[in-house]
Amino acid sequence: MEVFLELALILIVAKVFGYLATRIRMPAALGQLVGGIIIGPSILHFVSYSEDVHLISELGIILLLFLAGLETNIEEFRRVGVPAFLVAVGGVAVPFFLGYVSALLFGYSKVQALFLGGVLTATSVGLTASILMEMKKLKGKEGTTILAAAVVDDVLGIVILTILVALNTEGHVYIKDLVILLGEVVFFFTVGILLGTPVIKETLKLSSKIELPETVTAFALSIMLIFAYIAEKFQIAGITGAYLAGLIIAQTDEARRITTKIMTIAYSLFVPVFLVSIGIKSDVRVLLHAGTFALLYSFIGIFGKIVGCGAGALLAKFKPKEALRVGVGMIPRMEVALIIANVALTEGVFDQGIFSIPVAMVIITTIITPPLLKWAFTGE
Repeated sequence: MEVFLELALILIVAKVFGYLATRIRMPAALGQLVGGIIIGPSILHFVSYSEDVHLISELGIILLLFLAGLETNIEEFRRVGVPAFLVAVGGVAVPFFLGYVSALLFGYSKVQALFLGGVLTATSVGLTASILMEMKKLKGKEGTTILAAAVVDDVLGIVILTILVALNTEGHVYIKDLVILLGEVVFFFTVGILLGTPVIKETLKLSSKIELPETVTAFALSIMLIFAYIAEKFQIAGITGAYLAGLIIAQTDEARRITTKIMTIAYSLFVPVFLVSIGIKSDVRVLLHAGTFALLYSFIGIFGKIVGCGAGALLAKFKPKEALRVGVGMIPRMEVALIIANVALTEGVFDQGIFSIPVAMVIITTIITPPLLKWAFTGE
């Protein structure tokens, strides 16, 4: 099957281009992303973003966030609760407002402007998590705040999408629907932590008694996938469920052994495929046709997160340089941004021309984040 050759090429490109990026003092993730652009439809067209590649890529980002949870200091996570909330709210409010106002000034309708503002709200934390792990900065205050803020950010993104769809289809929003949605989110996290913690600890303890190779690792992966599935059912991103599973397992006696095994599994296949796939599905030819507003919109996407998240971090008594790092870490957009844009396209709010604007923004914010993060953390 061609998919075997495609995967082989993706893995080779991931490691070679990742290594070349480190040689010029850039994160390996940037090299892997660029490698994906080169072998994808944008340039050489050696690899297409098939369903098989998509599945492995999705597992890659879930494993990445599961690892991030496993490597998160739970005490640090608790300490950054309020700062993370402030960062998330600032990082949603500022880009949304700037996106909405700029779209109106460029002649878009109110509904189109609302959706364009909504697209800018949601951060894609997978790329940032990968870079922070590589730079050994994930466990620090800034890294933990970014991950925690991304969880809140994800929930706020879902709420905004729900409101936008209701406004477009019905002209108003039912408070009852929002209360139910927020209730489901609270229920998921409360039950996941209170009930999930003792159940997971006991499950892993029992699994260690099964005398078969890597049984504990297999059970840990099963728990990760179950949490990702339940999160999706509660209208939360699967990666958030995987991150929560990692946080809980990190408190068990088997945590260190599981982390080592998952690291091997993730970085030998799934994470490299995820990172290269970002480049493969980023059709940079869109940038050739991007107009003035698309470029301004992309700048707002970058500026809005740095200012909004940075302001939230400053309110939480972060130092200016720490606030800048948090803001830069929240820049990338991917899954939720494209989901909101796709919904707008399906609902008839966007045409193909307007849809290309968020696509260009996703590509630009994804490419710019690795070097910006490297710069932000330089000089420690």
